[in-house]
Amino acid sequence: MPYYIRNTGKSWTLKDVAQLKQMVKQNTPTRVAGLKLGRTEDAIRTEAGKLGLSLKPTNQSPYNRKN
Repeated sequence: MPYYIRNTGKSWTLKDVAQLKQMVKQNTPTRVAGLKLGRTEDAIRTEAGKLGLSLKPTNQSPYNRKN
């Protein structure tokens, strides 16, 4: 199984959910979040929707930000 879909079909763990929340907070692109969590982009969107997390704005880069 390809690395990027290694968790497809598995339940989300608390650790996965925490990582997703952190990546959403940092405006990590959906594709990158999927690769890091081993899930598809659709799975990321679905779980974010269940958690009430917004994946917008999608046009802002999460890189090289000054915080």
